[in-house]
Order: sequence, then C-alpha cells, then structure tokens
Amino acid sequence: MGRNGTMEDVTIQSKHLREEIEIKWYLPEGFTAFQDYQLCIMNDGDDYFRMGRVATLSDQLHENIEIEPTIFVGIHYQDKHDRREKYHPSGEQQDTYIAFLVKEAIPYVENHLHITPVKRILMGDSLAGTLAFMIATQFPHTFDTVIMQSPYVDGDVLERARITTIFPNLEIYHSIGKEETKVQMTNGESADFLTPNRHLHNELEGKLHVYHYDEFNGNHTWKFWQKDLKDILIKMLG
Repeated sequence: MGRNGTMEDVTIQSKHLREEIEIKWYLPEGFTAFQDYQLCIMNDGDDYFRMGRVATLSDQLHENIEIEPTIFVGIHYQDKHDRREKYHPSGEQQDTYIAFLVKEAIPYVENHLHITPVKRILMGDSLAGTLAFMIATQFPHTFDTVIMQSPYVDGDVLERARITTIFPNLEIYHSIGKEETKVQMTNGESADFLTPNRHLHNELEGKLHVYHYDEFNGNHTWKFWQKDLKDILIKMLG
C-alpha cells in the first residue's frame, strides 16, 4: 500500500552528544515550505513509526482533515542502555541529549524544511514520555504540548510537576494502564507505574489550561498505546 506523504531521513553529527544521530520525518501530502505546520517530535521514533503506525495515521488524519497540518519527526535510541542514559531523569546523558534535541535536532529540521512551526509537540511512551514532560517543562516557551503514554514517574518528575503553575499554557495528554502495576524495567526489576502516575495526575490536575488524563484498560505495551493513538492525535493536534 502506497503512502500519501513522504518519509525522509538524515544523519547529523551532534556536537553535544559527540555521536551521529539519525533523524526521520514524515511530511504530509502536499507539503510546501514556508507554510504553517505543527511539529510533533517523537523520541522512541522508530517505535512510533513501526508499532505506533504514525505514518499511516498521519495519512488518514490529514486526508479526513481531523488534525491540523503536522510533520512527525522521529529520533531513536541505539539500545535499551543508551535509551536509559538519555531518557531517564537521572541518566548520565539526559542533559546533553536535551541540549542535542533543543539546540541541534529541532533547529536542523526546521531550517532544512524552511518552516517555523505554529506548535511544537513532544510525544513519547514510557521513558520517552517522561523525557517529553521533563523537556517541555524545562523549555515552556519552546514547546506547546506534551503527549505522554504510560510515563515513568519518580521523585524528580513529581518535583517538576509541583512547579507547573509557572507554565499554565502547556497542554498535556497523560495516560496510564490500569494493569501497569508490575512493569519490567531495563535493570530487570519490576515496578508499579500506576500508583506514581496517579500521584502525577494529582499534582497536575487544575494547574494547566489543558490537561487530559486517561486510565485505560491495559498494560505497558504497544498493543494498547497504538490503539489509543488515533484519538489522542485528534484530541491534541486537531
């Protein structure tokens, strides 16, 4: 089955991370430079393109005019250990990864495509969702929206949530599965994700102009994240 839009990719040399990073983006059909677009940046990018079927959803949602014109950008990790070091709140490379994303990756994409986004969205699952929240709350004037599916929540995340009154214009979609009580983590241990996410919900509720919270019937897998993604994109990008 052919695509309506166009997938492109580039590899850039990051000065902050001191490594080569591949960036992929999916342009909607009829893309034209210098026009108004939303920019949706996805960490765990390959997962969102493959298991989340974002390109297919982009085609459907643009064709049905259910979302505003949006470019989906994906950045992926090398392996699970690399992912943890870059995405985890206490990861050794999180600060340098955030610098790469904000100061290198996003400016590169916007300059290459000749766009100034009307809205920047950060989207991620699990640790990538945590990262989206931490970046957007660190740069509230750069990012407009966070979509976090089943994020990992610890004390650092809750502390950041306690000061959300300083960025009331941030729009957040936050979901967690009711069966996410024993999630297998990179270190081999299991953790309860549901309870900390409920604490995060309590911290965010009433502090933001737009905040959607959903507890779905499912666990910490793409089977459930993908099923909800269409409705989430319509709600946050429509």
